[in-house]
Amino acid sequence: MLDALHVETGVRLTLDGLCPGGQVGAAYVRRPDRRRSVLKWRPYSRAADMEAGPLTVSRVMRDAGCPAPDTELVAQVGHAVVTVQELLPGMKIDRLDLRGLVQALQLNRLQAGRLADLPGVPAAELFLRQDGPGYCLHEPLRRHNRRSAALEQWVAAVGAGHPGRLAGDDAVHMDFHPGNLLAADGSITGVIDWDGAARGDHRFDLVTLRFGIHGGGADPRVTRHLDAVLDAVPEDVLRPAWAHMSLRMVDWAIRHFTSSEVEHWLDLAEQRVS
Repeated sequence: MLDALHVETGVRLTLDGLCPGGQVGAAYVRRPDRRRSVLKWRPYSRAADMEAGPLTVSRVMRDAGCPAPDTELVAQVGHAVVTVQELLPGMKIDRLDLRGLVQALQLNRLQAGRLADLPGVPAAELFLRQDGPGYCLHEPLRRHNRRSAALEQWVAAVGAGHPGRLAGDDAVHMDFHPGNLLAADGSITGVIDWDGAARGDHRFDLVTLRFGIHGGGADPRVTRHLDAVLDAVPEDVLRPAWAHMSLRMVDWAIRHFTSSEVEHWLDLAEQRVS
């Protein structure tokens, strides 16, 4: 990828190691001046689409005071979009504490209304009635077992009663979990991985956060506090968001992980199925 980027742009970067965590490509790179950045690539994407959606959203949030990384370079390399982004300070959060949750909730509120003057940013798709592009697939749930099939029926029913895209003019990260939050000395120093960012309702990200802390990713007080916050979210926002995340996580676990991992996500998904 570095060689292809050099051919395409003339910029020569050197590999400085792969980034830990995550399930897509990302690596640390150095420029000729030895400054360190993060190289990422999104396969089967178009640079124009990235600019219209995720890159615009992250730039708006950065301007609003959110610690989102600056995008230093964007290039179309074959079927993939390659970005070089600012390397932010801090380490990813492995276990969210109450102080971290309070900061995360503050950052989430900062997203409200940010895209009101940018109607060209696409709204996030939920895929409750049809498959997503490589994720949020329905057939694996129908086939896996009775629990997953029942969940898929509920997801489809929610989809039949709600629009296919999120409503609202908020910035939505779409993958707002502790692994995409960086912290140093107890303070959040970065919100990374805006590759799926879109328009919608900022409270969607709180549902993503709840799934992200399931099974030991947070202090029990954090889980109780966040559950109470979600209890106050209107049903017409909460239900489709919960259905999307349930479908996304259960489908991914069926196709990539063990049966126990599938049960792990079904346990959470069923907590708000009604």
